[in-house]
Amino acid sequence: MDKDAIISLLKQINYPGYNRDIVSFGIISDLQISENNISIKLNLQKDNKEIDNIKNLIRNTLNQNYQNTNIILEVISPDTSNNNQGEIKALNKVKHIVAIASGKGGVGKSTTTVNLASILSKDYKIGILDLDIYGPSLQMALGCDQKPVMNSDNMLVPIESHGMKTMSFGFLNDESAPTIWRGPMVSRMTEQFFSQVDWGELDILFLDLPPGTGDIQLTLVQKIALSGAVIITTPQDLALLDVKKASDMFAKLNTPIMGVVENMSNFIIDGVIKDKNNNLVDGRIIINEKDFVISNGKFMIDIDIFKGRGGLDESNRLNVPLLSRIPINSDLAQSTDLGTPYVLKHKNSYINECYANIGNEIIKQLGL
Repeated sequence: MDKDAIISLLKQINYPGYNRDIVSFGIISDLQISENNISIKLNLQKDNKEIDNIKNLIRNTLNQNYQNTNIILEVISPDTSNNNQGEIKALNKVKHIVAIASGKGGVGKSTTTVNLASILSKDYKIGILDLDIYGPSLQMALGCDQKPVMNSDNMLVPIESHGMKTMSFGFLNDESAPTIWRGPMVSRMTEQFFSQVDWGELDILFLDLPPGTGDIQLTLVQKIALSGAVIITTPQDLALLDVKKASDMFAKLNTPIMGVVENMSNFIIDGVIKDKNNNLVDGRIIINEKDFVISNGKFMIDIDIFKGRGGLDESNRLNVPLLSRIPINSDLAQSTDLGTPYVLKHKNSYINECYANIGNEIIKQLGL
């Protein structure tokens, strides 16, 4: 029996539900051949629902080519305790890793990551890792133009920004140069961001994932013990179609989904109404046949522009909390472009309160 021939056969087996084979996915940890035995160690979480399916696929494939051979399969699960990320020593002092994910681009995932991390950084040690290799945005969202340096241990030192430790491919790459990488290169770069960055002590490391369910996501859930994932969507059904794929990927790989955030959920108009003598007045405002009450001169009108229920529907489907509905807001969009998180400039706003509520729920679920 030839080891290379066996590996070639294993490469014909795709991970259930994906177009990537179990060898490139990192499932095969070790392969040994002795007399009539083929012993394979599988790198899988012990609670992975696909273990039996993968074992059957391997046995069926090998039995067709190696009859009268014992196929011995052993699952070796990486240590997934909060204080130990397997062999990645750089993460040993990181208590929790939380992924911020979406199935579709342009739904405000990076904006949510930056503002959520910023509001928690007042009371906790927070880090942000931008894993969107093809379209990094953290350097713009935080207004960073620094380049990381190496320490005496040949580890990259994260950029300190607004009281947080941050790292992004955008810190390393020329902004004007397009990133044209194949899947294996992206996977290796993703692993290096964990193993070769000196993160130090952190309560939470937030991962700003690229949209979809590609190589980075698959590498991540296979190599890193995630404490949970937050799913970002918008109200429209089109966004929800892609979001379901991302949600189901985490569910299939037994990563806890902490909740759903619906961005661009509505449009809020707030203000005050005074009479000609500058006194606050009570009354009513009718918009699109909807009645809004003015109390003590103050009003806040919530207009449902898209009339969708994407966030609520997805949270109900997953049986997880709808963490918040973030309204459309020009200041929120502009703050990301200007490099200062919205929550740091608008501390008494309704949107600040929304992010604070999301943060409180995450802290509660993590037990911090």
